[in-house]
Amino acid sequence: MSPAAAFALGVSILGTTLFAVPTVPLPADVAATMIEVEGEGAKYWTRWRGPSGQGIVKSGKYRDKWSPTQGVKWKVPVPGRGHSSPIIWGDRIFLTTAHDDGARLSMIAFNRTTGKQLWETFVPTKGGVEHVYPKNSRASATAVTDGTLVYASFGTHGLLAVDFNGKIAWHNPVGRLANTHGSAGSPILYKDRIFIYQDHQGTEQTGAYVGAFDTKTGKQIWKTPRVETVGWGTPVVIRAGDRDELIVSSQRKVYGYDPASGKELWSVKGLGFEVIPTPVVAEGLILCSSGRQGPTIAIRPGGSGDVTATHVAWTSPKGSPFIPSGIVVDGVLYLVNDIQSVLTAHDAKTGQVLYQGRLGVARKEGFSPSPVAFDGKIFFTNDDGETYVVKAGREFGLMHVNTLGEPTLASPALVDGTWYFRTAGSLVAIQ
Repeated sequence: MSPAAAFALGVSILGTTLFAVPTVPLPADVAATMIEVEGEGAKYWTRWRGPSGQGIVKSGKYRDKWSPTQGVKWKVPVPGRGHSSPIIWGDRIFLTTAHDDGARLSMIAFNRTTGKQLWETFVPTKGGVEHVYPKNSRASATAVTDGTLVYASFGTHGLLAVDFNGKIAWHNPVGRLANTHGSAGSPILYKDRIFIYQDHQGTEQTGAYVGAFDTKTGKQIWKTPRVETVGWGTPVVIRAGDRDELIVSSQRKVYGYDPASGKELWSVKGLGFEVIPTPVVAEGLILCSSGRQGPTIAIRPGGSGDVTATHVAWTSPKGSPFIPSGIVVDGVLYLVNDIQSVLTAHDAKTGQVLYQGRLGVARKEGFSPSPVAFDGKIFFTNDDGETYVVKAGREFGLMHVNTLGEPTLASPALVDGTWYFRTAGSLVAIQ
């Protein structure tokens, strides 16, 4: 299909024009770059969206076709229910899960070679069961590790750190969470601290915040109040010229914070009411999408205060994903709209819509996992466990569709030539 024909198809599918709207020319001296995992951790999948923080697999050879029987190295049951992704360090795989409708929460470790469950550590819980949206789980936040401890957020039951043998190093209850649909945002590591933001309703003392916590003790380093009441996303840390910025993309606005102090540096208006996707960094820009077909905004970092009028490179008013994050390959931003099952490709620098194409049958909230990419191919998995393999490029090219045979709401991890999928009831290695 030609780009023009694909675009026309997309317009008819979504019933709206998706042309990006450029703003005033931007200064080129400050560009955003993602702070990626370095050192030993770069060999593994230590956090949400992997070492790149964006779902990009930079090395290794991986199978691009599989089925419930083809390519499966091992498959083991996972107790409880959860949508958190597996993380990996060395020969260990770590997952969070929830038992008894959220009454008991835990961290589980598996052997990466055999899939054998090694241990399960339960979280000290107080204050009852967290309310969640039926599609959400009480273990949706992906853990993160620095090779010494594994850190996880359990929403209203706080932050937990365990060692590689499952012993609890520390637990910080943080404070009760009163989010409309429960919690989901994953913690991220930066130097000696963990960042997380919780947007929810509460009192002045217990309301929304973005915070930094010490990795050794779990103690609060700083905590900055926020006014947002809903949000389920994960922050990212970027480098912008001579400073680092903690980026929070949530209800109505995108914020840049100082990672050292928590001071608000800048903000940009324009997002929708509900925001889940993690920001993507490419072409020097921070690309932020908001849910239920809302806008996508491309932002230049830096500046001070409200920089909506000066630091927005382009906006696209419709077609954004509700749950899955975007991904950029070779300067093209790919967004799957999980209300219509439509893939939209933008030029990441200008916002130009390159094409749109259908990924299966239109289905409301049909995609939850975020995409991954390697070897010029992008992999979009839907909630039915079907993975659409799309050729990277400026024209739509659906190569084939794989199936796991089970519902799948967690994003995969890829290490040493092996995929690791968490399905509704299993952990599967595909080699």
